[in-house]
Amino acid sequence: MVLNSLSLIYYKNFESAKFEFDDKINCIVGQNGKGKTNILDSIYHLAYTKSYFNPITRQNIKHGEEFFVVDGNFNRLDKNENITISVKKGDKKVVKRNAKVYDRLSDHVGFIPVVIISPTDRDLILEGSDVRRKFMDAVISQIDKVYLNTLIKYNNILSQRNALLKYFAANHTFDSSNLEVYNDQLVSLGQYIYDKRCDFIDKFKTILQKRYFEICKKEEPIQITYKSQLHDHSLEKLLESKLQKDMALQYTSVGIHKDDLIFDLNNYPVKKFGSQGQQKSYLIALKFAQYDYIKESQGLNPILLLDDIFDKLDEHRVKHIVNMVTQQNLGQMFISDTHPERTEEVVKANAEKYKIINLDEYDL
Repeated sequence: MVLNSLSLIYYKNFESAKFEFDDKINCIVGQNGKGKTNILDSIYHLAYTKSYFNPITRQNIKHGEEFFVVDGNFNRLDKNENITISVKKGDKKVVKRNAKVYDRLSDHVGFIPVVIISPTDRDLILEGSDVRRKFMDAVISQIDKVYLNTLIKYNNILSQRNALLKYFAANHTFDSSNLEVYNDQLVSLGQYIYDKRCDFIDKFKTILQKRYFEICKKEEPIQITYKSQLHDHSLEKLLESKLQKDMALQYTSVGIHKDDLIFDLNNYPVKKFGSQGQQKSYLIALKFAQYDYIKESQGLNPILLLDDIFDKLDEHRVKHIVNMVTQQNLGQMFISDTHPERTEEVVKANAEKYKIINLDEYDL
């Protein structure tokens, strides 16, 4: 998978810009505020149909403008593919593949495999369960469209059940038959999602352990554990037992939307007991495991995006990442950094082929 060129119109800070890329390593450099991260985010946008950093679509339009267009030309399995995303205020997002509009955005997810490593990834360790669930769902959805569509259906039914619970409370009424319609659908959809998540973690944990050792060169026991209420009880039983609680709360308190991932190192939570270095290494291993999992499942090298990597990782770790990418032939990579000389020094020492794009030299 290779991105050959990228065109941006009114996307975030860009008015109009076009970039041509190397098929291996691309270094996006320049002062803060020039749009380095925005370029990487636009590539992510082309893959996932949404921004990695700001999922509120209209907020990705340049201030004072009415629309944005992101256009990318890819080489996928030796075939040219053009992906275009356009958004106009007040209208629905439009995603096209070779000028043909997708009926559903979910049909595109997974077609352009992309993995991003960003300073915001620390949220995976430090924030709540929803961040880790989204990570797990994003990885599985990249290679399993049925899973993604099932997840969308589950969330829609969940919203409808929650709305019904609020209706019951507001009108001092209750209709068990109406509630059972939603319960039955949640049980069926939730069981499928739970089974897929179990299968995923069973395979993913081995890949993660291998990557962590490769990065740290230490035999530290590393674990990733899938935490779910469905381990011990069926969703049907959980919904029955928590009915009164749900009525009082006016939302559904049990289900796969409460699942979590537990990150452990040396049998202790990375969040509480891991040093900053261990947390960073865990996150890098997590993202490279994601890369490996997608590559193995799709038979494609995902595009790797490394955002402001020098600001959050020491130079030794960055060198090791670049070396891993080049030595293992992991495909195309994009690196953003504020210091052109530092970036080129590291890349030049570990790769024969690369391109430097200095945004300070552009009229942006």
